[in-house]
Amino acid sequence: MKTVLNSLVTVLLLVVGCHSQRESSFQSNYDFSRVNKVAIVSVEGAVQSELAKDEIADFFAIELLEQGYAPMGRAQVRATLAEQQAEDEMINLSTPEGAVEAGILLNVPVVMTIRIPHFGDEISITATMVDVDSSSILWLATCKGKDGGGLFSFFDKKSDAGQQESLLGPIVGDVMGSMDQPLAPEQAERAQRVVKKLCRSLPPKVSTAPEW
Repeated sequence: MKTVLNSLVTVLLLVVGCHSQRESSFQSNYDFSRVNKVAIVSVEGAVQSELAKDEIADFFAIELLEQGYAPMGRAQVRATLAEQQAEDEMINLSTPEGAVEAGILLNVPVVMTIRIPHFGDEISITATMVDVDSSSILWLATCKGKDGGGLFSFFDKKSDAGQQESLLGPIVGDVMGSMDQPLAPEQAERAQRVVKKLCRSLPPKVSTAPEW
């Protein structure tokens, strides 16, 4: 009994010590109500498996739907672009320019890119929404989750068009899923929790900026 109580005290101390920091991470003067569709164009970084990338993109699609957006999933994006491009002219979706170019071909107002610097004991995910017409960042958020206990540190970074290159540029992280296979159930559960927490700062599809 004493051991159980000590364990509970330890968990409570960990929860209390888990700080969360938030900043406004969206363009407050942008009318998100006019966004009729968001295309999830890329998932890059530590996850190499295409099936696993599609799973993570689907987690984001769920959150977008809950906020009133109409998401175009990564698998659908790839299939549509493949029909419109020659194999030697495929867009590099890992670059900001490529993401915007894809948005033009897909005829969507906003694209989303996802970066995963780490996918192991710690999962780190960064998501960015970009306006296709202006190439400016509309929303940017980063979330980290550690294995064991489900404790997360969460922080957003302010949107700044001048930061696009550094925030959307190449990353170095853990390599996971080199073979084309889906996430293991426990990996999928942890990744979805990180995505859900990250998307808490996603602006709802309303005419006025959300209050925090």
